[in-house]
Amino acid sequence: MKVIGVICEFDPLHLGHASLLRAIRQRFGEDAAVVCVMSGDYVQRGAPAVFGKYVRAEAAAACGADVVLELPVTRVLSSAEGFASGGVELLRRLGCADALAFGCECGNAPRLTAVAQTMARPEYDEALREALKGGCSYAAAREAALCSLGGDGALLRKPNDILAVEYCRAILRQKADLEVFAVQRTGDYHDETPDPRSPSAAAVRNLLASGGDWLPYIPPEARAIFADAPRHFAKSGERAMLARLRAMSESEWEKTAHGSEGLWRKAMKAAHTEPTVAKIAEAAKSKRYPMTRIHRLLLCAYLGLTADDLREPVEDCRVLASSERGRAVLRECRKTASIALKNPGEPTLCAERDRRCADLYALFAEDDAQLAPGAERAARINLAKK
Repeated sequence: MKVIGVICEFDPLHLGHASLLRAIRQRFGEDAAVVCVMSGDYVQRGAPAVFGKYVRAEAAAACGADVVLELPVTRVLSSAEGFASGGVELLRRLGCADALAFGCECGNAPRLTAVAQTMARPEYDEALREALKGGCSYAAAREAALCSLGGDGALLRKPNDILAVEYCRAILRQKADLEVFAVQRTGDYHDETPDPRSPSAAAVRNLLASGGDWLPYIPPEARAIFADAPRHFAKSGERAMLARLRAMSESEWEKTAHGSEGLWRKAMKAAHTEPTVAKIAEAAKSKRYPMTRIHRLLLCAYLGLTADDLREPVEDCRVLASSERGRAVLRECRKTASIALKNPGEPTLCAERDRRCADLYALFAEDDAQLAPGAERAARINLAKK
C-alpha cells in the first residue's frame, strides 16, 4: 500500500481539493492511503482559519483522507519556505510516506524540481542578495536571481507554483525519499468569483464573509459538516488583537520579529496610531516585505509567539482524524516515526502554547456563543472513536 502525503489548509475544503484527492487514487491506486498534514486553527496567510481544525479534519476524512495530522502553529506561521519545510519534515519523519501530492498552476513535476535544483545552488543566494541590494521586492529579486542562472522564472509568479517549488526545495534539502506528484489546477487563485470546477479557497471565503451561496463549491460529502459549523473571521477578533498589540512592550515586539527591526518598529508605531489591524498592516508595508509576512507578524504578536518559538524543533504532532485504513498506517508509522504522534486530548510537549492559541482562536468566532475558552475543543469530533 502506497502512502501519499498532502500538505494543506482546507480552509475550507472545496471541489478543487476533492479533485486532488481523487487524482491521487487514480495515480496510485484505490488502496493508497492519503495522509494530510494540515494547518490547525491558524493559516499561513496570517489569519484565523474560518473553520476550526477538527471541523476541517472531519471534512477531509469524509472526502477520502485516511489520516489528518496537525502541522504545528510554529510552522504554519513561518514563511512559505518554513510552511513547506515543516510539512515535508513531518512526512519524512513519519517514515512511511512514499510521495507528496499537491495542486499547482503548472502541474509539471520535472519543471518544478529543476527550479528547486537551481535555487539550491550557492550562486543563487548570492544573486538574490545582489537583487535585493538593488531595491527589488523580495518576489522580484527571487525571480531575477533565478533567471540570472538560466532558471524558469515564470514558475515564481503564481502562488501555488511558488509553494510547489518550496515543497521541492524542502525535499531536496532534507533528502526526503518522496516522489513528487504535481496535479495541474484550473482557475485563478485570486479570482473573486469561484471557478465552477476548481474554485479558489479565497473566493469561497469571500462568499462566506459576504453571505453568498458558497455551499455549491464544497464537495457533497462535506457540505453538512461545514454548513452548521462555527465560523471565525479576523474582523470578529479585531478588538482583541488591537488590545494585545497596543499593550505590547518594545522588547516584546523585538522578540516577535527578531532580526527585522525596520518591520517591527513600524508595526509597533502603527499599533498606537491606527484604528484597525488592516490599517496597521498597511502602515507597516514596504517593498521588502509582502503583506502576508506582515499579517503573520501581527498574528504572532497577538498569540505571543516569538521568533525563537518559530525556530523550535518539532518533536510531536496531533492526529486530528483517521479512518480504519488510516489507523493501520498510524500503527506502522509508530514503529518507524522519529516524531511522537498524539491523539486528540493527549497533551503535547507544547501543550500550554497550544491551549493559549486555541483559547485566543475562540475570540475570532462569529457567534458569541463560541467565545468561551475551549469551546471549539469541547465540541471537537474525535473521528478515531467512530
